Amino acid sequence: MSYYKIENLEQYFKHYNKSVREPRKFWSKIASENFTWYQESEKIVEFDMAEAKIKWFVDAKVNIVKNCLDRHLSKRGEKTAIIFEPNNPTEEAQHISYNDLYTRVSKMANVLREQGVEKGDRVCIYLPMIPEIAISALACARIGAIHSVVFAGFSASAVAARINDSECKMVITSDGGFRGEKTIDLKGIIDEALNNCPCVEKVLVVKRTNSEITLKEGRDQWLQPLLDKASDNNIAEIMDAEDPLFILYTSGSTGKPKGMVHTTAGYMVYTAYSFKNVFNYEENDVFWCTADIGWITGHSYILYGPLLNGATTVMFEGVPTYPDYSRFWEIIEKHKVTQFYTAPTAIRSLAKENLSYVQKYPLKSLKVIGSVGEPINEEAWHWYNDHVGGKRCPLVDTWWQTETGGILISALAFITPTKPTYASLPLPGIQAVLMDEKRNEIEDNQVTGSLCIKFPWPGIARTIWGDHQRYKDTYFSTFPGKYFTGDGALRDEVGYYRITGRVDDVIIVSGHNLGTAPIEDAINEHPAVAESAVVGFPHDVKGNALYGFVILKEPGEYRDRANLTKEINQHISDHIGPIAKLDKIQFVSGLPKTRSGKIMRRILRKIAEGDFSNFGDTTTLLNPEIVEEIKEGKL
Repeated sequence: MSYYKIENLEQYFKHYNKSVREPRKFWSKIASENFTWYQESEKIVEFDMAEAKIKWFVDAKVNIVKNCLDRHLSKRGEKTAIIFEPNNPTEEAQHISYNDLYTRVSKMANVLREQGVEKGDRVCIYLPMIPEIAISALACARIGAIHSVVFAGFSASAVAARINDSECKMVITSDGGFRGEKTIDLKGIIDEALNNCPCVEKVLVVKRTNSEITLKEGRDQWLQPLLDKASDNNIAEIMDAEDPLFILYTSGSTGKPKGMVHTTAGYMVYTAYSFKNVFNYEENDVFWCTADIGWITGHSYILYGPLLNGATTVMFEGVPTYPDYSRFWEIIEKHKVTQFYTAPTAIRSLAKENLSYVQKYPLKSLKVIGSVGEPINEEAWHWYNDHVGGKRCPLVDTWWQTETGGILISALAFITPTKPTYASLPLPGIQAVLMDEKRNEIEDNQVTGSLCIKFPWPGIARTIWGDHQRYKDTYFSTFPGKYFTGDGALRDEVGYYRITGRVDDVIIVSGHNLGTAPIEDAINEHPAVAESAVVGFPHDVKGNALYGFVILKEPGEYRDRANLTKEINQHISDHIGPIAKLDKIQFVSGLPKTRSGKIMRRILRKIAEGDFSNFGDTTTLLNPEIVEEIKEGKL
């Protein structure tokens, strides 16, 4: 029997038990039957959780792009691989077949090689959601270069920090990007970033907006003329299973962003398998994930997961609100999308608008709807299920992280009964456990604890680029022998999991993990600011929004507060990007601190939420009187 596709609930339990009892056998069978290898692996997994060292398919040789493209050509060459839907609905959509995509990736791979990119070099991709972002990533993977895609909404200093951390040799960007009514000057942002990036030798520029840009002599070149000259024949590089495939940065609760490293074979097997099963993908389906390839969701479920399964994947350049609030529904109708995967934030913002926006489209093509990025709240769940899924499409509420590479806990469409707000059951291979404060595993049901995974799975990130110690400390030291997710969870009477939120100082805003430390650092750099603390509070659309408590230096005391608020947000926007701006800024004379000088964020969170009921023991505070003052001044 094949383990690749789960057909019913009974089979899910069978496969799940097999994957726990004999993980090596289970994954070995999936890997050998469903992928093309240059050399298969004798040794399936070796790991040492204490040292956070994990290897899958240890001695195997493979190329992921060969599995995404080459092997499909004989059967599916003319099939559409990517549907590109532009920002402006009057611009024609592009249908790129597997044959076309193969040619375009081969040409791009040859350009990269000609420009001096070799196996193991890092390439930063800073592009809008246009076909070139997918082609560039695949071309890197084809020649064994490591791609680091940076979301095209990050500021110059945030891009520079990421380029320098991974020492990228090349940047691929465009003259600009379209986003709703706005045009974003991507090349200008890269030019500013590269003032501080000595490692970058070459910049290739895609033409998208036809904006005026400057090309720096000896460094910058337009991409198209290079592609026109390039050969369309490219032999894929033979990669070791554990060669790094990409680096993707995620916000940490402290300090600088973490460059998560995903490697080739394990990530390939896991994203392909999870895509097939969670979304119940079948041969002629049209899958659309609305994320950006700048985030892990885009890597795993726009690019690699679908293409490994020979699927048709939709790439959308625009935003859900332009030209109006029906854009998503219009695209589903236009391209006859069968699986639709988006974030709760998008659902909540569209649910606020008039129902007629969604009702004018029948959406009969849809089979499965899914949500990603943060737990979906009950109200949004019902609206999505009723009005988009027409109460007939299973809603898969998927839980996973940049670090996990693919979905870990989710209902499987048409197989697992769904329950609003619950991610439901772990996928085969995922040994989820809840832990209490004393580091003991909680066995029963109807309990809450810290969510950990006690056995490695193929898609897990292997390290943080250049800082293995931080990887070990962050994920493997809190609960020894286990991967700690940083999330709390509840397990109900039947064993379903509901994610209750972060247990560290990371706040999920509109589905993006934002560490509070870097935001506070950006605020504190403002000349008028002495100190700050940032917490999350519930928000109708974003899920959480950011609330800042700011202490001013003496000269700042006399300044206009409205201007200061604008300047502080501008500071955050310049250092991190607009996604991290604060919704509320309250100026305070002090912050509640313990005697050791730690800020009691728990109290600040409660105030921001407007919950004054129980602050716990405030006697241990250095300055208990400050709590009253902050409470009085709440915005």
